[in-house]
Amino acid sequence: MFSLLFAALLASAPAATDCHVGAYRLADGQSLDIAPSDEGTLRWRRIDGASGKLRREHDDSWKSTFGWTDRPDGKDVVFTDCAKGDLTFGGMAAKRIPLDVRETVFAGDGGTRLAGRLILPPGSGKVPIVVLVHGSEHDSARTWDAMQRQLPAEGVGAFVYDKRGTGDSAGEYTQDYSVLANDAVAAMNAARRLAGARASRTGFRGGSQGGWVAPLAATRTKVDFVIVGYGLAISPLEEDREAVAFQLKLKGYHQSVIDKAWELSDAIGLILSSGLTQGFDQLDAARAKYSKEPWYKDVRGDFSYLVLPMSDADIREKGKAYMFHTPWHYDSMAVLRKLHTPQLWMLGGLDIDAPSGETLRRLASLQAGGLPVTTAVFPKAEHGMTEFETDAKGERVSTRYSEGYMRMAIDYAKGVWHPPYGESQIKPSL
Repeated sequence: MFSLLFAALLASAPAATDCHVGAYRLADGQSLDIAPSDEGTLRWRRIDGASGKLRREHDDSWKSTFGWTDRPDGKDVVFTDCAKGDLTFGGMAAKRIPLDVRETVFAGDGGTRLAGRLILPPGSGKVPIVVLVHGSEHDSARTWDAMQRQLPAEGVGAFVYDKRGTGDSAGEYTQDYSVLANDAVAAMNAARRLAGARASRTGFRGGSQGGWVAPLAATRTKVDFVIVGYGLAISPLEEDREAVAFQLKLKGYHQSVIDKAWELSDAIGLILSSGLTQGFDQLDAARAKYSKEPWYKDVRGDFSYLVLPMSDADIREKGKAYMFHTPWHYDSMAVLRKLHTPQLWMLGGLDIDAPSGETLRRLASLQAGGLPVTTAVFPKAEHGMTEFETDAKGERVSTRYSEGYMRMAIDYAKGVWHPPYGESQIKPSL
């Protein structure tokens, strides 16, 4: 999985332009999303978490493989022409859902022109509206975020927008959470304006880095709820330390090793947080001391693994391109303590990029203080809320989204609650 802070290092392939992208209703009543994927492929997703990649065989026949693996799963898809909007999925018929799509542009922080889209369920009745605040990705949420269709297919409106410096939005890409929170507030205003009388409950959903931005935005405008997916209540620097520790523990190392590895993480954190002006001596000393230790090769973290192989000169030169005004010492708890908006935090129990342990402890303190925070841990999920298998090289390969993850988000937006949600371990607000 991409690291929270440096996803921009790995550019996504261009989206396949395909008229079959959309939300469909299967004959058994379930919704099915068809989304762009890597060039020349599509990806299907169901609300229960099942997913697969589609590769075109001939005409409009597409072969499906299980999750993100290359194994056929028998869920092949045949499309009719796009004007009809029909398909068969694993032999079951489905029809395109006629969602109400409204494109817009709006002014974000400092007047920056941002491109957005509101998608509503069919009809004229009132529906909840979720503004999707995406993470550190450097690509277009309007192209890649499948939740923009998955939510409306289940009765929840969605507003998706390209963050500044991505997609069709103007401005410079940034990880300045305050600027991004102001953009999210502007997106909420645009969503309410477009939805008009159809809007009922409104709220933010922030994934990954959006878990820092969405709560901050909720302190700057009144909303009914905040949903955080695989986000953190610790700072970006603390995130790397937590990730280093969690990954080494998974490999069986003791705390004495973790303490040594933290010297590397702390030095790298100082280099980044100082704008590449401090920390090099500390990193050189730690590398000299530990580079021949057997555990050194297993140090990963959220960003440490990207920096460790580089020389000081490379860090100074290449690092310039990734100074995105990240608030490295960001105090999440200062924001969360004053946020009285109901929050749902959905976290992965096996998330190696953003480990949930310390975040859960901090959220528990908010719950004990009477704040309306609900946590749900999906024990088999990693970052992105996907479950996985391990290949011959020891690498994780995603197989599906955790069951209950999407249904929980949909219900929370609607203001209803019908557990159980898959295998999630839920701790409701007191």
